[in-house]
This record gives sequence, structure tokens and C-alpha cells, in this order.
Amino acid sequence: MGIEEYGGGQGPQPDVLVVTTNDVPGHRIQEVLGEVFGLTVRSRHLGSQIGAGLKSMVGGELKGLTKTLVETRNQAMARLIEQARARGANAVLAFRFDVTEAAEVGTEVCAYGTAVVVTRE
Repeated sequence: MGIEEYGGGQGPQPDVLVVTTNDVPGHRIQEVLGEVFGLTVRSRHLGSQIGAGLKSMVGGELKGLTKTLVETRNQAMARLIEQARARGANAVLAFRFDVTEAAEVGTEVCAYGTAVVVTRE
């Protein structure tokens, strides 16, 4: 796997800017549209579970699980952006991820933040 498979985030000029900060330097918040989130739940794959169990005995990165989590986070973020865009937002502030176990059969990943309309000052 190349480094591009381990990351996520946005390209250089997104139509909906997503930031972890509470403001965007050089911009003014015109309107707060409210909370938005993107959610996905992934079930565990038996083969990756067995491989992870064996790998945990000898140590090292669980590359299959890492790749799955990256894909899952990217999907949750894409859903967050879709929801923000549908509400008319051009930015999401205070962006975060929350990851939890889902009924012991999978992993829930939620991307969330505050949808806003910003303008350049």
C-alpha cells in the first residue's frame, strides 16, 4: 500500500471547506446552519479478524484494518460534506471523528461538525 491509501481529507479547492477550527482565517461566518454528520458502520471481516489476531501475537501494524478504517473515515467524511452541501453550507467548522464499537459486530464511524456559510473578508 502506498502512502495515498493511508490518508484522507480534501483536495486543494473543495466546494465545502472542512476544518477542525472554530473559524476560518480571512473569512466571516455569515450564517450557522447547524450540526451535520456523516455516519457509517462497518462489519468485521472474519479473515481480517483472524489475521489481526495472529499479527497481534508478533506485533506490527495491522495494514488491512488500517486501510479499512481509512476508507470508513473517508466515507463518513464524504457523507458529512454531502449533508452540509444539501443544507447550503460552504464550510464545516469544528470537524471531528467519533469511533465506537457497534453491538460487538462492527465499528461505527461518525464525522461531525457545524455547517456554516462563510464569506471572505
